[in-house]
Amino acid sequence: MKFTIKNDELVTLNGSETPDFPKYTSQLINWANQNAQGTRPKVVGQLSELFPEYENACDDVSINSWREWYLKRYPDAIENATNKIFAQVENLKEAIRLIDKELVKKWVEDLVITKTYNGLYVQEAILSKIAEKLGKPYRLATPEEESQGIDGYVSKTPYSVKPDTYKTMGRLSEVINVKMVYYTKKKTGMTIEVEE
Repeated sequence: MKFTIKNDELVTLNGSETPDFPKYTSQLINWANQNAQGTRPKVVGQLSELFPEYENACDDVSINSWREWYLKRYPDAIENATNKIFAQVENLKEAIRLIDKELVKKWVEDLVITKTYNGLYVQEAILSKIAEKLGKPYRLATPEEESQGIDGYVSKTPYSVKPDTYKTMGRLSEVINVKMVYYTKKKTGMTIEVEE
């Protein structure tokens, strides 16, 4: 037997009540919390471990007994989390006052043009960095060289620049007889691995 229980149905089945939030407010509070990290384990405890501990310790499993059990162990957690998140909400209110149509346009252009270009066209950035480290000139490959799997040259050495996932692709039939460069994109930039 397979079935699904939706979140709103779960609330009813468990006998708990979820408060109503005005439109957009829950999303904004959640966003503020992501920045403030108000509900991290160091603030409110590791809930995925605490709840099973509570279930084992209690005969009367209910929303009220959970509240009482939790607050005895973490009496200041709700207030501490609230303060951290509310401070970030205040920061968001201030930031929202700065947003006008021109700023939104600037943000969209940065995302669509600049970040897309920088995120997707990594070959030149990587080749130029290798050239800088080696103290040699570089150039991008010609269309004919590209057809051979070459992305560019540093001095006279041909390089192929690939994402790190390329190494795990077992279905590759092509053989590229050049120096391989693998990159891994991270939040803060890229990690580059140049084949010896």
